[in-house]
Amino acid sequence: MSAAATLQALRTEEGRRNPYPHYAALHAEGPVIPLTGSYAAVVHGYDAASRVLRDPDFRVLDAEKLSRAMPAWHEHPSLIVLMNSMMFINGEQHTRLRRLITREFTARRVTSLADTVVRQVDHLLDRIAEIGADGAEIDFMREFAYPLPSNVIGELLGVPAEDRPWFQPHVAAIGAVLDAGGEGKFPAADKAAAELSAYFADLVRLRRQDPRDDLVTVLSAAGADDDPLTHEELLSALVLVFNAGFETTTHLLGNGLEVLLRRPEAARRLREQPELAASYVEEFLRLEAPAQLTTRWSAVDTEVDGVPVPAGATVLVLLGAANRDPARFADPDEFRPERPDNAHLTFSAGVHFCPGALLTTAEAEIAFPRLMSRFPGLALAGEPAYRPQLTLRGHTHLPVTVG
Repeated sequence: MSAAATLQALRTEEGRRNPYPHYAALHAEGPVIPLTGSYAAVVHGYDAASRVLRDPDFRVLDAEKLSRAMPAWHEHPSLIVLMNSMMFINGEQHTRLRRLITREFTARRVTSLADTVVRQVDHLLDRIAEIGADGAEIDFMREFAYPLPSNVIGELLGVPAEDRPWFQPHVAAIGAVLDAGGEGKFPAADKAAAELSAYFADLVRLRRQDPRDDLVTVLSAAGADDDPLTHEELLSALVLVFNAGFETTTHLLGNGLEVLLRRPEAARRLREQPELAASYVEEFLRLEAPAQLTTRWSAVDTEVDGVPVPAGATVLVLLGAANRDPARFADPDEFRPERPDNAHLTFSAGVHFCPGALLTTAEAEIAFPRLMSRFPGLALAGEPAYRPQLTLRGHTHLPVTVG
């Protein structure tokens, strides 16, 4: 099968559900394969992907690039929100935004949330115990994987608890336009972006009148003395922080739990040795990455592993494939939390490394040992249902019983 045919297979329902045989087929052809059409190449080897992600000549999709392919993109509120965020900005402007935002998104602030995470985890486990006491089937996604990160990021930002369930469908609607074939999702995404922006505009106004110890208050004043965030940048930053702190964590929890429930010995080991949680979480992120792909466009004529990439051309970077590159990871399809130097690319690399990575891993490292300890009989109650997307891989439904 050609690389183009393999990529087309990844767009099918089966390919999205199980992309890994297709990744293996690509690895058999080398780390980078030239393409024609939308992409100059597909980059799936670990070293090649790492180089592209770290190379400043390879840039994330930004307003400059989007304007060439979609001149009317300003008509979509969802794209305006995305293009004003540091996720889709390059160069000095990205450096500026990242500095203003990440200096507030500190390890100290994340560490201070540990008690909140423990409290939220235990509350959700109590609910699971209650509704599953008679052997009833429980949807782990609905009862745990969605509400935990939503509540934690809501606590961090200062979003009232009663408003947090409202965010999940809005965040998902915006994320849907980033997947292949997402053009048809603009009506829902644009409505969600407009509503989220209006919500955060109101919350910013309230926090400026009544400051709290939360990230909305802090970011509202970020750089105020020398280089303030514009109103649009602030709203985009808040939407991005909620999105990045919510969806990735949700699917790390769901993907990781499925890995454990299909490997009872690994689950038992974590239950008995909770200190292994950090290495387990890193291996979940490598083996079943929530973020499976990204793109970069080249600002100059260049090459990747001998494959030419003209200036202005875009390359497809398969993060999930790079994480399973047999040239980098021995037995790449096996769950081996003891791997040395498990430097996966799930959170990207270089200047666009995910700023929420620390919070995401911290939540999972607390949640998994407590989950395994509380419910030693936890088991799958049927086949999971997967999201119909590849960019962000995860479940819509993960049925379990607590034993």
